[in-house]
Amino acid sequence: MDWKLAEAKNKLSEVVRLALEDGPQRVIRRKDAVMILSERDYLRLTGGRVSLKDFLMDGPTLDGLDLTRDRSPMRDAEMRDVEP
Repeated sequence: MDWKLAEAKNKLSEVVRLALEDGPQRVIRRKDAVMILSERDYLRLTGGRVSLKDFLMDGPTLDGLDLTRDRSPMRDAEMRDVEP
């Protein structure tokens, strides 16, 4: 349901109740809008994702991965004239 900001402020308890019972509520201020949704809906939408830091810290190790640089010389490339 859409709410104008002034109306949502006056009926905040109702907006929260509807967000819990019926789903997300949209509050509009001029051309901007925000959504009020239950924590249950928020967790469902975000999927309980792990943070980037935790992902990187808990990710696979690089043990056994060959990270040495290839020291072979670069191949020669022929330069061709390209017409516009």
